[in-house]
Amino acid sequence: MFTHHHSVLAAGLLVATALVGAACSDATSSDPTSSISATPSFSRTSNGGASSAAAGFAVLGQAAVSCTDGTILGDVGTFQTTPPGAITLVTCPVTGSLHVGDAAAKAAFNAFVAQYDLLAPKVGDCDLAHTLPSTIPASTSLSPGVYCTGAALTATDVTLTLDAGGNANATWLFKIGIPGPAGTGALTGTNFAILLAGGAQACNVTWWVSQAATISTTTIPGTVFQGNILAGAAITMTRGGMNGNAWAGAKADATGVRVGDVTVTGTAVVGCKSSAGNGNGDGNGDGDDDNDHHDKDKHHDKDKHHDKDKDKCNQGVGNGTEGCDPGNSNHRHGSNDEHGGTPGNPGRRGGH
Repeated sequence: MFTHHHSVLAAGLLVATALVGAACSDATSSDPTSSISATPSFSRTSNGGASSAAAGFAVLGQAAVSCTDGTILGDVGTFQTTPPGAITLVTCPVTGSLHVGDAAAKAAFNAFVAQYDLLAPKVGDCDLAHTLPSTIPASTSLSPGVYCTGAALTATDVTLTLDAGGNANATWLFKIGIPGPAGTGALTGTNFAILLAGGAQACNVTWWVSQAATISTTTIPGTVFQGNILAGAAITMTRGGMNGNAWAGAKADATGVRVGDVTVTGTAVVGCKSSAGNGNGDGNGDGDDDNDHHDKDKHHDKDKHHDKDKDKCNQGVGNGTEGCDPGNSNHRHGSNDEHGGTPGNPGRRGGH
């Protein structure tokens, strides 16, 4: 077991009720495209703001982060210094840096809170077509846009397909529950598989959750959850995969106290480089889906690239040149075969 402590000074699908539908009805138009255009875009190339301050943090907790028998690709941090701040790793390799209450972690967490508050549900966010029931009763497909629930969201043994329709920059924003100190609404997914279609990217999916998020799978090798979770309370992940960031503990109670830890058990977490990405899986705009959280570690001299040095590909539908080795595949990466291609034509090297 490895526990990391570090002390520093604190740096300064039918609508459940007509009432819910009315609360989420679009203020300007019933056209679903109005909801889509309202979806915020968070790019690593932006200057300042929440996404840039928290860039690189795959996991953020208010006080504690624990990981057992899992993996985390990205930085890990807590707002609190020790005690009670702590990062506990048990057979859980982390590709990234550990930050317990240091200046970087505090800045990242504060940026996360600001973003969480900015994305909180408001009247007019969703029209009736974009208001979800509290339970997803069967597998379904959703086009890009902003989706709301007036309560918790539960999904058990279902598959949600997010279809970008060929637009790799398409975004989804799910707003679960009611904002405010007394607001309720948790996300609970059990064997909840999320599939990306039509060029959809995990880093372009955001789940705003009023309270806690619990994602688990009982199947082997397990389901994969796609998207960044911004939770008001704790995040718990058990087995399976998570492509996106897990940030917990943004909501303050009536006294201003925030609580929210992250617990990972047997889950492979592949973080985005910013709170939501640009459509390349790692959120950094280079199209290689390598989740390279430190640019200084990248190979900049393309003339020196050899296939043996390239990252692994995921033999799926192509979405652009990746700089990976098509003969070296890895299903955990959200990339596709070299050289790019289009849906139905993965575009393997040499046209094979």
